[in-house]
Amino acid sequence: MFENLSVKLDQAVRNLKGQGRITEINVAATVKEIRRALIDADVNYKVAKTVTDTIREKALGREVLIAVSPGQLLTKIVSEELTALMGGSKQDITLEGNPAVVLIAGLQGSGKTTFSAKLANYLSKQSKQVLLAACDVYRPAAIDQLKVLGEQVGVEVFAQPELKDPLKIATNALAYAKEHNKKILIVDTAGRLSVDEKMMTEIAQLKSSLNPSETLFVVDSMTGQDAVNTAGVFNQRLNFDGVVLTKLDGDTRGGAALSIRNVVEKPIKFISTGEKMDAIDVFHPDRMAQRILGMGDVVSLVEKAQEVFDEDEARRLQKKIRKNQFNFDDFLSQLQQVKKMGNIKDLVGMIPGMGKAIKDVDIDDDSFTPIEAIIRSMTPHERANPDVLNGSRKKRIAQGSGTSIQEVNNLLKQFSGMRKMMRTMNKMSGSKRGMVNPFG
Repeated sequence: MFENLSVKLDQAVRNLKGQGRITEINVAATVKEIRRALIDADVNYKVAKTVTDTIREKALGREVLIAVSPGQLLTKIVSEELTALMGGSKQDITLEGNPAVVLIAGLQGSGKTTFSAKLANYLSKQSKQVLLAACDVYRPAAIDQLKVLGEQVGVEVFAQPELKDPLKIATNALAYAKEHNKKILIVDTAGRLSVDEKMMTEIAQLKSSLNPSETLFVVDSMTGQDAVNTAGVFNQRLNFDGVVLTKLDGDTRGGAALSIRNVVEKPIKFISTGEKMDAIDVFHPDRMAQRILGMGDVVSLVEKAQEVFDEDEARRLQKKIRKNQFNFDDFLSQLQQVKKMGNIKDLVGMIPGMGKAIKDVDIDDDSFTPIEAIIRSMTPHERANPDVLNGSRKKRIAQGSGTSIQEVNNLLKQFSGMRKMMRTMNKMSGSKRGMVNPFG
């Protein structure tokens, strides 16, 4: 996510890291590089100029503390300005009414249908009764796609394939939602072009008729500045409430995310990465700014972990680790939990300093597949007692998992090292518990 922009901003700030103090000359050179990095990332030129002018003024107006280097100070200022540029603070979705109606609009191919299902999944996990309405009557298989996605996330989909009037379908869906006590109605509409007057009139009529509590405009972040310009046209007709950035895991330069809040004056509310139904996040401007600057996003990482890790399971594992009983069944269980957290490369990028380290590394979500195959090829006895694995057993496991004996040995070596580390940590914590406090 925003790898190229992160690298260029890091290079720009690095110019100041070796300086003893901030001067007009070294700040001017650094700010010039920052502006160039923003423009290369497809940020609106006027926006890039305004932001960098502010950065220069703030940098020259601040005293550098003894404990803070000029480079660190400038990084802090850039982080503050990027955060302000993207909206300052997160904006929650508004869910008012019975049911609360959320209208989804956007361009063709922006990922509206997939996002509609992701949003339904996100809200249903909060114990809300959600209904999806399939109102895209123009794109072939759009209704079937929403039905499939709705089934994946366990959310009912209201569809009337025989009708070709989106306004009538949406009205019927609203009546159905009220009748069946659904608390939220998410209306997936057809993709349209801003130049298509008929389609633009249709989405405006849908909004007028449904009176949604939230209208979200879905933007493909890979389209860059064009997405910002189109959002402006749509906003004039729809006056939408918030923006959704999709496909942030693709080859995006980041300009849409950095510019759209400033140009359209509407907050980014959600970001979406990948095709998995749980790959949706509330947008936090401050966290995104930190990630762009290679500072990581530990808070989001912890939140994701809290969503998928069960406290009772964690306590059970802790007991097993203390007794040195952690086995391959436990390891496999932990792998499944990590996979639920989302895109692996995205997760690693949330760790401070790791964004640059993995920039050119291809971390596939299927990276765990060979490991899972090896473990699943073991017998229950072998999983519980890895020490019994001899040559013939390893050969059978390699054949059963479609891997090599070397890969099996590598996994066993890594697992053994992990258990040793757990034992060491366990002894250290045990010795601390047994220590006598000389002061009390």
